Amino acid sequence: WLVIDRKVYDVSKFSKQHPGGSRVISHYAGQDATDAFVAFHNDESLVKKYLKSLLIGELAPDQPSFESNKKKSLLEDFRELRCTIKKMGLLRPNYIFFFLIFLHLLVLDAASWLVVWYFGISLVPFLVGIAFFTIAQIQMGWFQHDLGHCSVFRKPKWNRLLQIVVINVLKGLPASWWNHLHNQHHAKPNCFRKDPDLNMHPLLFSLGKTLSVEVSMGMAGEAKILKTESDRMRVSGLQLAHYNIFSFFSLEKRRRSSCLTIISIGISSVS
Repeated sequence: WLVIDRKVYDVSKFSKQHPGGSRVISHYAGQDATDAFVAFHNDESLVKKYLKSLLIGELAPDQPSFESNKKKSLLEDFRELRCTIKKMGLLRPNYIFFFLIFLHLLVLDAASWLVVWYFGISLVPFLVGIAFFTIAQIQMGWFQHDLGHCSVFRKPKWNRLLQIVVINVLKGLPASWWNHLHNQHHAKPNCFRKDPDLNMHPLLFSLGKTLSVEVSMGMAGEAKILKTESDRMRVSGLQLAHYNIFSFFSLEKRRRSSCLTIISIGISSVS
């Protein structure tokens, strides 16, 4: 179950049919998912029709309608800011802007191949072609990102269709794979083991001192799984020191290098 606008919904069976995947819903099991629900669904009135059959109750008056690890005043300010921005129309897409973005990345991509085809594969044309191709690929990544968020067109199906053209055809990566990971990232941003952007290759990447220790413990720690009277599982293990051997790239204060992130994404896309 999860909570949306103080109403409790049983999504155990529905999660398997959820268009955004069951993993996103499971990250909010037993929690308040109001803000995530609003962020992920543009047409709330349509989606709420499917929620009626899942309703099993409401929160008691003394129960908080926000996640326990979030500050209430900060959350209320955020919700007020979101409503203000929406009323101002700042979330409405600019079709001319996105058309020009799509047009210029197509021109750059075509130019990269035409330069090599017309001038040959000598050093200068090859480097110019690489420059055009690299810029085009980066722009395609951000453009399909906006399409994946359904921020370009009002209807999700048009966003999905153009996203498939951009990321599947032009970039050679599956849109479903990217959406599956990126939805989880926005559902639980910067939450270790829930945000895929933090789940990098364990032998090559770890983020900051805290995550480095967790990686070391996960790979080298011996843990025993014990079953309690309430049938829950708890882990008791050795508190191990930080092993640099498991942290070739330890980034202080959990700051990620964009270059290493791109490499990690490349590895995960192949695997």
